[in-house]
Amino acid sequence: MGMNALARELKRGSTQVLVLALLEERERHGYEIARLIEERSGGTISFHAASLYPTLYRMEERDLIEGRWVEKVGQRRRRYYRLTRGGRAVLASQRSTWDNFFQALNRVARITHA
Repeated sequence: MGMNALARELKRGSTQVLVLALLEERERHGYEIARLIEERSGGTISFHAASLYPTLYRMEERDLIEGRWVEKVGQRRRRYYRLTRGGRAVLASQRSTWDNFFQALNRVARITHA
């Protein structure tokens, strides 16, 4: 597997935990989620907002997040998402899984995480 393929797989595998973690802080719209992922990752992880929406829709169908439309004067209508109780449980589980994975990487390949 080449570096680009590995990066794509890691991005695909981490999308849900990234979204859930940001929504744990407060409700957000899709563009803001994409922007914050790129900003907080120092540009290492980025999504076009349009490519993030199918993930948001799937997460909403699975009752991990809940969306609502908000209209503000002078702005276009936006869908804001918030974490559900089920989403909180999945986030806790995924954090544990990622933590165990990072610890295993460190034990085997001496790759540590921040």
